[in-house]
Amino acid sequence: MPLTVTEDDVRKALLAVNPRKAAGPDGVPGKVLRACAPQLAPIFTEIFNLSLAQAVIPSCLKSATIIPVPKKSPISSLNDYRPVALTPVIMKCFERLVLQHINDHLPPDLDPHQFAYRTNRSTEDAIALTLHAALSHLEEQQSYVRMLFVDYSSAFNTIIPDILIRKLDTIGLPPLTCAWIKDFLTDRPQAVRLGPHLSPTRTLSTGSPQGCVLSPLLYCLYTYDCSPQHDSNLVVKFADDTTVVGLISKGDEAAYREEVLKLAAWCSDNNLALNTKKTKEIIVDFRRHSTDPAPLYINGERVERVHTFRFLGVVLSNNISWTENITEVIKKAQQRLHFLRVLRKHNLDPSLLTTFYRTSIESLLTYCITVWYGSSTMADRERLQRVVKAAQRIIGSPLPSLSDIYSSRCLGRAGKIIKDSSHPGSGLFDLLPSGRRYRCIRSRTNRLKNSFFPKAITILNSHMHGH
Repeated sequence: MPLTVTEDDVRKALLAVNPRKAAGPDGVPGKVLRACAPQLAPIFTEIFNLSLAQAVIPSCLKSATIIPVPKKSPISSLNDYRPVALTPVIMKCFERLVLQHINDHLPPDLDPHQFAYRTNRSTEDAIALTLHAALSHLEEQQSYVRMLFVDYSSAFNTIIPDILIRKLDTIGLPPLTCAWIKDFLTDRPQAVRLGPHLSPTRTLSTGSPQGCVLSPLLYCLYTYDCSPQHDSNLVVKFADDTTVVGLISKGDEAAYREEVLKLAAWCSDNNLALNTKKTKEIIVDFRRHSTDPAPLYINGERVERVHTFRFLGVVLSNNISWTENITEVIKKAQQRLHFLRVLRKHNLDPSLLTTFYRTSIESLLTYCITVWYGSSTMADRERLQRVVKAAQRIIGSPLPSLSDIYSSRCLGRAGKIIKDSSHPGSGLFDLLPSGRRYRCIRSRTNRLKNSFFPKAITILNSHMHGH
């Protein structure tokens, strides 16, 4: 059965357009498509269905204007820019409809350790599962953990359409859908715009433009077969952020080193450029008499070993202490408290001050809170709470404490994981025969005991008991 879209689907897609987003190279603004949705839906339904039946996309719908967006300042090289593609708004609507169709055809257990662009998956889940694997392993005698944080150079831009199509066929996507996706990625005209200047047009057949609706999903499907070869290793992915966790016992690193070699080979087979200079490694080792493990080399280049690493937005240190992360969070929060004071000086309504606090300060203090708050020291918790108290004084009304937010977030996360059997953490919630409590995760150390999964089960059990 070939994919077709209905007029109703197209109308809904047009009505869902964000009118504030920039127009693509065709110059047609989103607000026009949205305002004229009832009149345009029948025409676009016909165009879309013709495109799907013939697996051909008109060149004007594939065109893109590339806007270089600085990743950091100051800019020192062209690599410091992110090439964001502005594509026709109508094409984004079309991609959304195809995206739904692709998702409907994907097996639910495909690549369970890819945590990006999926419902009920987040950076918090990726960090929690990485830490749970590491901390559970560290309970054993004579064990340590090596974590490799892999960096790819412009990953989205290196996708080879033919390789992707072979993989989509293996996953079981219909041949016509595969042919349409191949056309979508082939012969894409694009020009770079910098201020008032527009470059000549180039036609590309590699990569999936950053800014297209389908790009994130296509990248995830392209990398679904990048998975661990050994049980003692874990490969955790969040879009193109890839982490290899090697659980080492009795000093035997053979499986971990082989995994890293396999990953490097997989990268060259799939045209992904592994950037060894930006790839970092952390070693978590609590053994009393430990010798320094031998360094790791990728493609003949030594990987830098670091004490801390920003892992999906959270500062992870090799002693699993959260003080560095909390110090950084507090520093940013205090800068934003200044703006709260400025708003207060201008006699802004307290309810609006609370909204500003919750969206720009509390969101910062509670990012991935379920992962680190349970293991933080009393001193660090007090430092965090001082920020909340300062905000409370400025606003003049009470605000929720971080420990309350932590408990409710743990409960919420646990509830959602339990309901989702395809979640890689769902097996850790084991209901006892009584049906009234979950089995506690046994731990020898406070490190494991205070991490997300054991803590969430404790909070869940006390909550169930209290009701």
